[in-house]
Amino acid sequence: MRNVAPEKIGEWTGKFIDVRNFDEFTSERLDKARCVPLDRVMTEASKWDTSEQILLICKSGMRSSKAGEQLEQAGFTQVYTVPGGLDACKNAGLNIIVERKTIPVYRQVMIGAGIVLLIGLGLSFINPWFILIDWFAAAMLFIAGVTGFCPMMKILSKMPWNAQAVCPPNTTNAKG
Repeated sequence: MRNVAPEKIGEWTGKFIDVRNFDEFTSERLDKARCVPLDRVMTEASKWDTSEQILLICKSGMRSSKAGEQLEQAGFTQVYTVPGGLDACKNAGLNIIVERKTIPVYRQVMIGAGIVLLIGLGLSFINPWFILIDWFAAAMLFIAGVTGFCPMMKILSKMPWNAQAVCPPNTTNAKG
């Protein structure tokens, strides 16, 4: 795996992949980068040519190095990373696209679930049957953890304040 200095990113002509999660990518990114989160890199890479140049970036360089190692083990021969990641790009004065910051949806779920649990607990002092709210919330959190499907997250992701908290169109296209 080879390194590309932040100052040379503007000259890059191959694939430029940002391996951070969608929320991180949406909040700040480089213009030519495409979002392919670390946990999806190998799935997406199965569609790529193993001989093409791939530049990987993340916030500090740790995740992009990990992704680079995975790609090299899969037979990719021209894998590059930006040492220091997006932080190094900021320090080098590159133009970073910055969007409105929102609380990540998974944290909104934690806040919402906590509020529901506290309300249920508070109301149970008025009537003990309100403790069922806590049982329901706990059961839903358990089901979400086991199945990976969280109805509260689905609802919160559609709220107006989260309109920008999804991967912009064509960001997983990773053509270049």
